[in-house]
Amino acid sequence: MKKIILLAIALFIGLKSYAATVWINDTRSQFQTNSLVILGVNIRTFNAKDFNKNGIIEERLGEQRGTFINAIDRLDELAMQGVNTIHLLPVTPVGKLKAMGTAGSLYALNGFDEINPQLASKRSKLSPKEQALRFIDEAHRRKIRVIVDLPSCASYDFYLKHSLLFSTDVGGAPIVPADWTDTRILEAGKNGRINLDLLDEYKKFIDMMLEIGTDGIVANNASMKPYDFWEALITYTRGKSPQFLFLAQATDKDVPLGKNIPFTSYDKLLEAGFDGYYGGYSRFSDWQSAEELYSHVKFNQKLISKYKLIKSTIGSFATHDNVSPMLTNGAPYAKMLSWLNATLPLNAYYTDGIQSGDDYMYPWENKKATKTYTDDNFYFAQRGKLDIYNFSRKPGGTNGDVLQNFILANKFKYMMNQIMPEANFVPLQTNSLNVFAYARSNKKNAVIVIGNMDFSNMQNVKVSVPHLTDKVSITPVKIDDIPVIQRNRINAILAPGEVQVLLVKDFSIK
Repeated sequence: MKKIILLAIALFIGLKSYAATVWINDTRSQFQTNSLVILGVNIRTFNAKDFNKNGIIEERLGEQRGTFINAIDRLDELAMQGVNTIHLLPVTPVGKLKAMGTAGSLYALNGFDEINPQLASKRSKLSPKEQALRFIDEAHRRKIRVIVDLPSCASYDFYLKHSLLFSTDVGGAPIVPADWTDTRILEAGKNGRINLDLLDEYKKFIDMMLEIGTDGIVANNASMKPYDFWEALITYTRGKSPQFLFLAQATDKDVPLGKNIPFTSYDKLLEAGFDGYYGGYSRFSDWQSAEELYSHVKFNQKLISKYKLIKSTIGSFATHDNVSPMLTNGAPYAKMLSWLNATLPLNAYYTDGIQSGDDYMYPWENKKATKTYTDDNFYFAQRGKLDIYNFSRKPGGTNGDVLQNFILANKFKYMMNQIMPEANFVPLQTNSLNVFAYARSNKKNAVIVIGNMDFSNMQNVKVSVPHLTDKVSITPVKIDDIPVIQRNRINAILAPGEVQVLLVKDFSIK
């Protein structure tokens, strides 16, 4: 009898662990209300086991590359940190010829309807696709959505098998993107005559994403395909999953890559059906004045208000294409980005490792490899950027203060969305060109954010806040030194790169 009871308990535990999750995709709706906190993740490194700490995964020594199965172990950590959406960098197979790096670039696509076997655990009997589905199911259990990157080009390997799907120059040779020597540009056709064969390949990818339960895609370099191509693919997808998110990796500064390559501008991509685009916030580190930030927020608000369907943007301050904030302006900058993501009218976006201060500096960078899985025998890497070319260490820094701010900012974003839905955005006047100050407000409450864009000098700043008095109820959210509240003004002393966030109850700023 005892054995039967134990068996029943074991079966119950097993069923509880692996039972199908009833998940209803709400990603588009959450994106439209700026409620997503997105973390960009490379499964190949996400939970890699680098026991000797040399930065490279050496499986002959018993170390493990990141896989969908061991990635599950980090999901509780992400949920605790306030992440509610994972952006998986490409999960399709990668090419090995004319490759970049010893594992091959994640963006050198080598097939549309398979999961990259590099991301599958050899310790599991499940197929790569089943392992991906298992990971996504476990993410959904924790109320974490999963969106997946769709590469814009394909590998040389794929070109050798499907040459008719590629653009060619006047001599008939495939077109190589300027900096992506491991890929070739796919021929998507043009408006009025799109390449239906390529569209079918993209539909295969969408079908696979729906099969494994993903909640949306990020279209890499979306501007490289014509309007009609995206409209057809989005219409196809929405017929199967109305809440499936389409996010375009595009900005207002994108330009055509060449006369033989189609170009669809960011606004036309939104018109074609994309729910949002990257918003251009990656330029923030180059802006010299607060006015540049205000102007860009207003530009995006005006842009997305043009469309009948609700659109939005992400806080693309530091994606995997950008140098780590720790190398830009150190920990104060990383913390500033957390609070900008939390308080601006956009969906928060981060890259794995940024939340704890990783600088993405690898000791083996661009050195000769001891082992390779491609025809490249060097550890190719881009300085200060998340590695997407090799089997390398798990991303992560050791800065507890950066992590604490990341968690607090995410929790505050959730609170703002609950108590201040549809809050406006109001720039506030200051006595310094490189101190930004703005309010987010509805009829009941206001949040005031003040930040020093000067990472070398302290600022003694005066912020004009109409109708403010010292009688209002102010709750410091993120602050080092308590500011002085006067009539119509806040006086604050800001350290280099410091951000202050104040919640003002029963107060409205128009």
